[in-house]
Amino acid sequence: MKVIVEADGGSRGNPGPAGYGAVVFDADRSSVLAERKEALGIATNNVAEYRGLIAGLSAAEEVGADEVSVRMDSKLVVEQMSGRWKIKHPDMIPLAAQAKSIASGFSRVDYTWIPRNQNSHADRLANEAMDAAASGEPVAAAAEPVAEPAAKPVSAPGWNGAQGAPTRMLLLRHGQTPLSIERRYSGRGNPELTELGRDQAARAAKRLSARARTASGAPGISAVISSPLGRARDTAEAAASALGVSVVVHDGLIETDFGDWEGLTFTEAAQRDPEQHKAWIGDTGIAPPGGESFDTATKRILKAQAEIVDQYGAGEVLVVSHVTPIKVLLRAALGAGSSILYRLHLDLASLSIAEFYPDGGASVRLVNDTNHLGEI
Repeated sequence: MKVIVEADGGSRGNPGPAGYGAVVFDADRSSVLAERKEALGIATNNVAEYRGLIAGLSAAEEVGADEVSVRMDSKLVVEQMSGRWKIKHPDMIPLAAQAKSIASGFSRVDYTWIPRNQNSHADRLANEAMDAAASGEPVAAAAEPVAEPAAKPVSAPGWNGAQGAPTRMLLLRHGQTPLSIERRYSGRGNPELTELGRDQAARAAKRLSARARTASGAPGISAVISSPLGRARDTAEAAASALGVSVVVHDGLIETDFGDWEGLTFTEAAQRDPEQHKAWIGDTGIAPPGGESFDTATKRILKAQAEIVDQYGAGEVLVVSHVTPIKVLLRAALGAGSSILYRLHLDLASLSIAEFYPDGGASVRLVNDTNHLGEI
């Protein structure tokens, strides 16, 4: 099936309050097959444009498209995705890689620049998302949500040339806790989910239920693997119940140990240990007082990743964890540097997808998707 994807992103301030919109049309542009819109918080216009493209490609994948014609009024995104312009900005590199990874699943994708007045549908969706965020309304929504098919990862090589059927990890961050409300360091402490956090877990579970293994044995999520901490386990239990599987706990997926900074805000930690906190921000080998460095956490998390791939092989597994483990897994799949640990934002109850191939290749198909939080 051939579809047309039109996407747009905007930032009121550049950087400033940002949002994207994307719409999937049928081949003759007579029917809308899917819409996506989301506010992004503070971001640049180019980041918002790329997020719109990623949302549009993901929606095209969900409706079963195999040929996609992308139309955008961002010259930068069109030229970079067409391979005519180099991608130099560090914020664009992982976004472009994610878009290319999704695009590699289609038989054909082309990119065309269009004037802004021809991109009015996507522009309207982007502005609706930003307006809703400004008014305090829900900011992530799929206007015409499409159930995600439970499909076994294909073995055809993508842009990175990886061969074989991958282990597809669906990476779900836990729901809200009292510490996350106040943006406090939350590592080895064990705060419970708030009422909103439980609702977020239920929304994620509803989305993931479409990927359940059927009674006939058709491919789907074969396992739910969780960090041992309660906030992750409770989020995992909601998904496991919807999928009809049991939760498996893996200690390697636990959050970073923030030591003496546990429960403090960024500002409070910086005031308590100004020199160490400043050094920690710029060096992944430095640990918080009494805690764990990102380098140490990375070794533990990558060991867990290798064990999961070895145990479950080709297919889909749901991994429910925390910010650091999910960032480390995405970093490994992207082959990115350590700066991604500081630059990448992951919302509560967000879904990301990384694939790890038997020949050592990897790809990222989705990052920080929260569309399910507006679908119930």
